[in-house]
Amino acid sequence: MGAVEPATVAVRTEGGSYPVVIGAGVRHRLPGVIAGLRAGRVALVSARPEEWLPDTGVPTTVIRLEDGERGKTLSAVEALCERFAEIGLSRADAVVSCGGGSTTDLVGLAAALYHRGVPVVHLPTTLLAQVDASVGGKTGVNLRQGKNLVGTYWQPAAVLCDQEFLSTLPQRELASGYGELARCHFIGEPGLYRLPLAEQVRRSVALKARVVELDERDSGLRHVLNYGHTLGHALETATGFELRHGEAVAIGTVFAGRLAGVLGRITADRVAEHRDVVASYRLPVDVPAGLGADELIGLMRRDKKATRGLTFVLDGPSGAELVHEVPEEAVRTALSTG
Repeated sequence: MGAVEPATVAVRTEGGSYPVVIGAGVRHRLPGVIAGLRAGRVALVSARPEEWLPDTGVPTTVIRLEDGERGKTLSAVEALCERFAEIGLSRADAVVSCGGGSTTDLVGLAAALYHRGVPVVHLPTTLLAQVDASVGGKTGVNLRQGKNLVGTYWQPAAVLCDQEFLSTLPQRELASGYGELARCHFIGEPGLYRLPLAEQVRRSVALKARVVELDERDSGLRHVLNYGHTLGHALETATGFELRHGEAVAIGTVFAGRLAGVLGRITADRVAEHRDVVASYRLPVDVPAGLGADELIGLMRRDKKATRGLTFVLDGPSGAELVHEVPEEAVRTALSTG
C-alpha cells in the first residue's frame, strides 16, 4: 500500500483563506509556505529538539521557549517581542511556532502584537494542538485569575499538522488531545471516536473550520467549540495546571452532560453517553478529589462566556448551544453527581 496523501482543510475568514495540511512529513512543506509569504527571514520559536525543527528556506533565528501552560504569561509575550526586536524582525518577515497548544497560543499572540501584526505559521506538534489550538486564530495567555483571559484573534498564514510529531509524544500528552476529540461527538461529529486517528484529526479540523467561517470572533456559534471547557478551564486553574487541558476538557464534557440532564435538556441515556464516549478514550471522567464546588463555581464565573451569570455550552433538543444564567443550585448538583 502506498503512502497516504496529506489532507488539506481550508479555513475561510474575513481576511482570506489559509490551509491546514494534515499528514506525515508535511513539516517539510514549510519552505514553500515561507516562499509564498515572500518573507525575507524567520523567527522560529520552539521547545522541540533541534532535529525536529524543519528548514524554512530563508535565514532563520531559532528562539527557545518552554512549552506548557505555566509559561503562557504576558511577561513571556514581552520577552518574545523583545527578541523579535533584537534580531530586527520586520513586517516583511515571518514567525513560525513549533510546539504544543501553549506554544501556538503564546507565539500567535506575540506575532499579533509585534509591529501590530506579522505573519505566523503554526507547526503543532501535539495532538491537542493539531485538532484544536493551532486552528482558528485564537491566541491567549493566562493570568493568575484564570486561563486565556488575555488574547486576541490573529489568523495564521498556514498550519502544518505533521503526524510524525505524534510518534514523539508520551502517552499522557497524546491522551490529552483525545479530550478535544471526545467533545466533537456532541458538537457535530457523532461517532468520531470510532475512526482512525488521522481521520479524527481531519474531521475535527474541518468541523472547526466550518464554525470559524460562520463566526470568526466568538459572537455566537463558535461558542459550541468550547463544549466542556467552562469547567475544564476552572479545573486547570484550580489544580495549578497539574491537570492537562485535554484531561480537564474530558471531565468538563462529562459534567456538561450531567448539567444538561439536571436541567432537563437531555435524557438519562444521553447523559450516560457523555461518560461512555469520554471513557472510550480512557480519559478521566470525574472531578479530582479535594476540589470544592465553591472554588470551581467562582472560577467558572470568570469564564469569558459568562456575560450573564453562570454560562455553559450544553446539549439539548436542538444540539449544543450557549445557555446563560444557569442556576447555581443546578451546577452544584451536577458537580456532586458521580
